[in-house]
Amino acid sequence: MTALTIPTPAEKDANPRPLPWRRMAWVTWRHHRIALGGVAVFLGALAVWLWRVGLQLHHAYAAAIACHPAGSTACSELIFNFDATGGMLKGGFVLQPVPALIGAFVGPLVLAYELETGTFRYAWTQGFGRWRWTLAKLVLLAVAVTAIAGAFSVLVSWYYEPYLAPGRLYDPASPLHHWLFDLLGVAFAAWTLTAFAMGALAGMLIRRVVPAIAATLAGYTVLAVVVGVAVRTDYQPASHFWSVQGIAGGGLVALSALLIAATVWLVRRRAT
Repeated sequence: MTALTIPTPAEKDANPRPLPWRRMAWVTWRHHRIALGGVAVFLGALAVWLWRVGLQLHHAYAAAIACHPAGSTACSELIFNFDATGGMLKGGFVLQPVPALIGAFVGPLVLAYELETGTFRYAWTQGFGRWRWTLAKLVLLAVAVTAIAGAFSVLVSWYYEPYLAPGRLYDPASPLHHWLFDLLGVAFAAWTLTAFAMGALAGMLIRRVVPAIAATLAGYTVLAVVVGVAVRTDYQPASHFWSVQGIAGGGLVALSALLIAATVWLVRRRAT
């Protein structure tokens, strides 16, 4: 006779079903709410500054462009006042490091913190799987930082409108400097996404937070210089703005996807 056996509870739970993907949204928020909050506060402070100076800049531009006759002393003084407004922000040099700082602040924390403290041994054995855990976090955080950066870039684009508005103060056929180009349109959000992806990969490779942050900033700087030379926006007229934006933005998004894919692959193959 064949004896019937009833599986014990332990045998039933030996291979628990993976947790649903939607559960990772809450986990990601719980783990990274301080970093995302810090990014929001940082960009919020910059936004207030841009808004206050931007109002002055737009008012100065409106007064200068409405002045007639254009060659009069009064009009020259108004144009000088417009040129002198927002001197620190002119050219966009002050805002250039912002995408790198966001990416270096959020990206390495995804993996480097877990690996450095050893908490990955607990986090990656909770029924979700280490590669699914990594992919879910990277995608959710990538969407978050890109959306925040995209919202901020709308304000940045508004701020620099007077410098790029067609008229007697600006020639649309003039070259568009890449320092300003990287802050407008989709470029700002795309650079932020790339910095985040670089930070995540650096965190996986180095497995320590501070060195990963330094590596992210260094790698971002090199990439920015290379892209600036390759795209050569200094020789592109402003009328080609959106075509060059599409090339640069699409390339950065593709690079970010490759970096995220490489990070997930390393987690799946090399993490122990």
